[in-house]
Amino acid sequence: MNNIELSKLIKKYPFVIDYFESNKLNIKEDESRTFSEFLDGFSEQDIEDFAIDKDSLMENLEEYIKNMKEFLGIKEESVVKSLTILPGFDKSKEKEGFESLTLHKSEIIAIVGPTGSGKSRLLADIEWTAQNDTLTGRSILVDEKKPDMKWRFSSNNKLVAQLSQNMNFVMDLTVREFLELHAASRLVEDIEGVIKHIIKEANKLAGEKFLLDTPITSLSGGQSRALMIADTAILSSSPIVLIDEIENAGIDRRKALDLLVGEEKIVLMATHDPTLALIGDRRIIIQNGGIEKIVKTSPKEKELLKELEKMDNIIQGIRTDLREGKELSLDK
Repeated sequence: MNNIELSKLIKKYPFVIDYFESNKLNIKEDESRTFSEFLDGFSEQDIEDFAIDKDSLMENLEEYIKNMKEFLGIKEESVVKSLTILPGFDKSKEKEGFESLTLHKSEIIAIVGPTGSGKSRLLADIEWTAQNDTLTGRSILVDEKKPDMKWRFSSNNKLVAQLSQNMNFVMDLTVREFLELHAASRLVEDIEGVIKHIIKEANKLAGEKFLLDTPITSLSGGQSRALMIADTAILSSSPIVLIDEIENAGIDRRKALDLLVGEEKIVLMATHDPTLALIGDRRIIIQNGGIEKIVKTSPKEKELLKELEKMDNIIQGIRTDLREGKELSLDK
């Protein structure tokens, strides 16, 4: 709940405005941030002067939403809230270096390690909801329980949606026709509204915008990846999304991750890019076929992330100028 942008939280639960007002929290200028990020914006002096207890405010917000949903009779579709990985063994049959790892929706987890270190094994275990019956000996829990067999055998209930590095379409369809087919297969009522939502979000991610009547076979690599990320975020029923090397996608990576997290997906991101790794809440370090350790992104690393993002923005700006035939310069 605390990882959702305030604007999206208000749209989903309009009554939360009363919570903010009753606690004298002015969020009007910060709706693009999460509640946690908003609270982190208070200085030490503010916290002392106004007796701000950030942990209590976040916990009380979740309790307030829960109580209001019960009072108003709001029922939401049952979704996966968490996924837990229980350790197995690496290729040398040594026990993995963690006790358990629980991933929550709206959380970004980076997966890092050398090529061939075991990323595919980890993905396969999650996708198959392993129960100590794979080569790694890992077990997977869904919402802290042994998972229903539907995650293994139902074609309509896939635990993991994969976004691979290369997206190649072979169907002779326009973007609209492709999205109409997917929306119809999901029994969506407002197909037109969903299609407009997806194309809008996809064009926020893509370096070059495209139209609904564009043939999908003519989309560039970046446009294809942008379309599939928006489609997965908005239409896919899979609660977990694995992204492979998004740094090479030719899209706005930060916006892509924000979109997936805003739709309450658990995002697992395999990457070699330090900027993307530090965007994650935690990162899984894989060595020799096993999980060596789990690292939580520290405050110092978040400060480093700010500097890396500044450099990344400069590079992205120069790339845009290059595409547009402008003279390249650091002066803006």
